[in-house]
Amino acid sequence: MPETTFTPARILGIESSCDETAAAVVENGGMLLSSVVASQVDLHAAYGGVFPEVASRQHIKTVYGVVDQALHKAHIGLGDVDAIAVTRGPGLAGSLVVGLNMAKGIAVAGDIPIIGVNHLEGHVYSAWVRSANDPHPSPHPQFPLVILLVSGGHSELYLMEDHLRYRRLGGTLDDAAGEAFDKVARLLELSYPGGPSIQKAAEQGDPKAFQFPRTRLEGSWDFSFSGLKTAVLRIVRKIEEDHQALPVNDLAASFQEAVVDVLLEKTLRAAEEFSASEILIAGGVSANRALREAFQSKSPVKVNIPHISLCTDNAAMIATAGYYRFVHGVRDSLDMDAFPNWRLA
Repeated sequence: MPETTFTPARILGIESSCDETAAAVVENGGMLLSSVVASQVDLHAAYGGVFPEVASRQHIKTVYGVVDQALHKAHIGLGDVDAIAVTRGPGLAGSLVVGLNMAKGIAVAGDIPIIGVNHLEGHVYSAWVRSANDPHPSPHPQFPLVILLVSGGHSELYLMEDHLRYRRLGGTLDDAAGEAFDKVARLLELSYPGGPSIQKAAEQGDPKAFQFPRTRLEGSWDFSFSGLKTAVLRIVRKIEEDHQALPVNDLAASFQEAVVDVLLEKTLRAAEEFSASEILIAGGVSANRALREAFQSKSPVKVNIPHISLCTDNAAMIATAGYYRFVHGVRDSLDMDAFPNWRLA
């Protein structure tokens, strides 16, 4: 389907894969009419991570109001919706079920088609979301794309040759990049979530203060951050054993640079290997300032990184991915279930 023409369609998206309850309305390939996100960060901060049962209960409390608000902000009713796109997986089973059941109820009540969307595919399509108020939107990404998906649960490389066509090149063998950020933040006694707190501390630190390892796994497109996390742990323990003050800012900066170096190097090599027209970076870790600046300054090809508001979990990306599935004839049945370990390719 040419990028310059769009099948008219208005999609309601619902996202509840983890700890964000979100709903959004997009039309015609990602034009954003509304986006509402109810965060649970404060609820889970005491646990240092997402507590699944608490997350699912909070989704139940908020999902109806979030969907209603998204429709209201878009100035439409259910009768104006052409399809409902809902996250089917991957994610927390209890959280996914809440969003799925909400979407199924709306689909039955309004006799509206329903489409199950892979959460990772949603992150990919966050690069296609455009503000309805932007008079000069940037062009959509051009294929073939090398995609770096980096979040709390995933660090993966894909080759995307056309809409809905993916080839998985590699992924994390242990800790995902975002998971490593959270764990190191706890080691340094920084607040949850770890990504923003590491970034803030790193801004006041020296990235060359500690020479942390870069696990490159030569000959593959896979990632590994467990060794890096362990290296930080050993340094922290030694400093504490010596009864010295912990140089938190320097540790954060050195750790962050090590993560960025590996992600940058492997992604640029993949872009060259597969003759990518552009690079697309998505997922929660794509909000990291050091990562964004490194790619923008060092990539020989164009780099697409969604707006900060679209990097973390949201429903605009789910609705946009649902749009492209909808116009390609994809429809799902009401008996579809959650798929917590669903892989993109």
